[in-house]
Amino acid sequence: MLTAIKGGKINITEEKDTKSLAERFSKYIKQGDFILLSGNLGVGKTTFIKHIINSLQKANKQKISEVTSPTFTVVNEYQIKKILIKHYDLFRIQNKEELNNLGIQENLKDQITLVEWPEIVKKIKIKNSINLIFEYKKNYTERYISIISKNKKFLNEFK
Repeated sequence: MLTAIKGGKINITEEKDTKSLAERFSKYIKQGDFILLSGNLGVGKTTFIKHIINSLQKANKQKISEVTSPTFTVVNEYQIKKILIKHYDLFRIQNKEELNNLGIQENLKDQITLVEWPEIVKKIKIKNSINLIFEYKKNYTERYISIISKNKKFLNEFK
């Protein structure tokens, strides 16, 4: 059973709030984590990922890189010291066969996997996944995120 954070949704309407939450989030993720980011187009998934990656780069005293959506390349990779991050955008993936060709399930314990548009991945059972659900409210003027995971210790950090 998945457990949502107590209090439900976190307001990330302002980019500074998105950045702050992503920086905090980056302190708790580790190799082997499989993070699914769901939500409408433009709701902040890629921006959240950018801040996670840049926060990890800063913490490891590496040059901050530009983080873009891999909509057309499908996957971008970032090496931060010994940490490999794979950022997938599955928006254009049509079926499970295409997904399997990406190798998205390979070497999961050796990397951090970030997946935008994970609807097709949800058909594949992934242990230790963290679900981030991005939503618009109030006629698209406010944005919220919910964090869902089986890892109660992880969730306690975001109460």
